[in-house]
Amino acid sequence: MHLRIDKLGKRWNGQPVLDGVTFAAGASDFVCLLGPSGCGKTTLLRIVAGLTPADTGTVWLDGRDIGALPASERRMGLVFQSYSLFPDRDAAANVAYPLRLKGRRGAEVTRRVGELLDLVGLADQGTKYPGELSGGQQQRVALARALATEPELLLLDEPLSALDPGLRSQLRTDIRALQRSLGIPTIMVTHDRNEALSMADTIICLREGRIEQAGTPRDLYERPRSRFVADFIGRANLLPTSFVRDALPGFLERRPPGGDGTFELCLRPEDLVIHADPRGEATIEDVTFLGNHARAALAWRGRRLIAELPGHCTLSRGETVAIDATRGAWVCA
Repeated sequence: MHLRIDKLGKRWNGQPVLDGVTFAAGASDFVCLLGPSGCGKTTLLRIVAGLTPADTGTVWLDGRDIGALPASERRMGLVFQSYSLFPDRDAAANVAYPLRLKGRRGAEVTRRVGELLDLVGLADQGTKYPGELSGGQQQRVALARALATEPELLLLDEPLSALDPGLRSQLRTDIRALQRSLGIPTIMVTHDRNEALSMADTIICLREGRIEQAGTPRDLYERPRSRFVADFIGRANLLPTSFVRDALPGFLERRPPGGDGTFELCLRPEDLVIHADPRGEATIEDVTFLGNHARAALAWRGRRLIAELPGHCTLSRGETVAIDATRGAWVCA
């Protein structure tokens, strides 16, 4: 593995922020650290970068223990949420800055800066200052600067959170495509599940300084191991075993061993198939049209569930429906 994190621990003012965090990333992996505010994901990124010392544990990069190395010697590219561009230097000078710090001069710098600005789609914007660029363009400049010295690892700290939704969606596609083309291992901090699901090879879901679950986006979405992951990674209908026994008994044979109170059935909104049936046991309380799909709130046996429907579906509020479900995952309650 290119990057290996082994039993990292960190405390602030006596309170644990990271507690025995261990994971690994391959030489071209895109890893997302996902979790709510305060779960330790930014602290973890800063420890990897060498900006914050760990209390316990080790960080290995390409087979080397880099825990004692200062940030300047770790060959990592960093992109922060705030971009951190020099306002008094144009885009080209911002990208050139780390190259000049490394002692490079003249035509070599000019050539490399041109290559990088072209790589991020800003070949004609090099003479503009940050204040003359859009938020998305500033982020591209920050990304080009992070790539300037050909780092061994790219670290992104919520790089898209300050952008509007449309631009954020485009940039995450562009960043992922760029990362794939360069083959550079990348660790990104985010609290946005859509970013993690659409960009990551591996998601590390953190909760209170510990890894709650790690795996592919599909693993975490379709096979969450806990109520926390089920709720955080997407919308979830969580049903106790006692309810499933009466309403969806077909799922009981798939339940992991343990007491009735240990597990809940997680049904994603798209797992529920509903159709109009005057003899059905569920009632549509509300339907929200969302373009290519609609979201229905259902009252069913004293519970409120969410189902996802095709946008062209004609079911409406107040209708009686039958519910069918064949997919779902058991999670720790």
